Amino acid sequence: MWKKNSFMFTSKEHSQKGIMATILGVLSLASLVYIIVDSYTKAGKVPLQYGAVAFLTMIFAFVGIVLGVLSKSDRDKFYFFSYLGIVLNILVLAVLSVILYAGAYA
Repeated sequence: MWKKNSFMFTSKEHSQKGIMATILGVLSLASLVYIIVDSYTKAGKVPLQYGAVAFLTMIFAFVGIVLGVLSKSDRDKFYFFSYLGIVLNILVLAVLSVILYAGAYA
């Protein structure tokens, strides 16, 4: 009835590509949220540089997805950051797609 304390020792580690994909996803999402909130508070009167930032977040998201997929193909690694990076970067691309769709057809 005693709970047996068991330890599992492994040589697995997190993939550096997966960690980088997650970092790119967090940076892209944070930049995009900042742009959206600032644009909302200023009623759409924002500098043109915000468009360049949105374009860079799109590039970061594509690179993050590629890094996440490449890190998923590594063997004997933990895949948490790979999946997290892929999900965050797809979320950034989805939000950017909605913004571009709303701007084109609204």
